[in-house]
Parts: sequence; structure tokens; C-alpha cells
Amino acid sequence: MKIIKRHWRIWIAVCAIVLWLTSIAVIDQYGMADRAQPADVIVVLGSQVRRGGAPGPALARRSRWAAELYRRGLAPVVICSGGLGPYPPTEAEAACGLIQSLGVSGRAIVLETEARSTEETSLYVAEIMRERGWRSAVVVSDGFHLARTVMLFERAGVAAYPSPAQQLSGPMSRRERFIRENRELVAIVWYWFKSALGLPITDVQ
Repeated sequence: MKIIKRHWRIWIAVCAIVLWLTSIAVIDQYGMADRAQPADVIVVLGSQVRRGGAPGPALARRSRWAAELYRRGLAPVVICSGGLGPYPPTEAEAACGLIQSLGVSGRAIVLETEARSTEETSLYVAEIMRERGWRSAVVVSDGFHLARTVMLFERAGVAAYPSPAQQLSGPMSRRERFIRENRELVAIVWYWFKSALGLPITDVQ
């Protein structure tokens, strides 16, 4: 009997490890493919703003890639999203400033300055889009972040086409990707768990 119980524990552990590694692989591969196509808008997902107001590395590469997609004619409007973090301005305003410096007219940029998480971004941006009759978006973020981003945007009613910001900056190291993808997996599991229980929006970035 003890041997049978031990075998079951081993099998459960093996299955859990296989499921975990498979999920990480799916997140990794999903974030490597550029699925951008013509859409109503380009959405820049927010990230950290540095002391002094400059975009942090993640926000900078996302903003640069969004500007490039705009120049290529993927969409006539860029929505910059992200609220206020430890340092002003808001993530949306910091992204907007960089995108404008890259030649995108301020008239082509819309700001969403309240979101504190990916989930809030999807809901607030979707609301802006509905008000203006926009239905589709190229969503720009880091590759590891795109699987969850697209899931949330589509649940909010937006046709979302992911485009990884690493197109210009090059890929992250395997170690950094692995760490961030594990965090994403936890965030995805938490989202489904809280949705099943009817819990309110959370501030998971």
C-alpha cells in the first residue's frame, strides 16, 4: 500500500512538472511570433518609468516598436496605456513623449493613464475603443507578456494581434525569459482562479 501511494505521488509530481514545462514552452513560443496585421489601433502596454521621467528599458523598446509599426502603416492611431508608478509622469505619458520624438504626430496618439495592471489595461483600452468604434488592435509588449495580454484583450472584446517589442532590441537572455515566463504563468493561473471565484480586478502587472 505504501509503495502504491509513493508511486502515485511520483506520477503526480512528474505530471505537474511536464504540465509546467509545457506551459512555459507555449508562452515562450507564442511571444516569439509577430502576428501584427492592419488594425484600427496600435496599443502600447505600459511599464516602469525611471526617476526623472524617462521610460524604463521595457517601456522604451515597446514605444520604439509601436512607432515603427505606425510608420509601416499598421494602424492610424497609437494608444499609450499605463498609470502612475513610483515616479512621474504616467507610463502612458512617458511612452507618448518617446513616440512623438520618433516622428509620430500627437494627433495620432490617445492616452489611457489609469491602468495599474495588464487586466486593467485591457478593460480600459477596450472601453476607449468601443467609444470610438474601434474593434481591432496590434498589441505591443515584450514577448513573454503577450500570451496573457492577448487573452485579456480578447476577453474584453478586442481582436488583438500580438507584436513583440524585441523585433528591434533583440531577444532577452534565456534566463531572463525563463524567469519572466514563470511569472506570467503564475499570473495566468491566478487570473483564471479569481475569475472562477468572481474576485475583483487585481493589480498583477
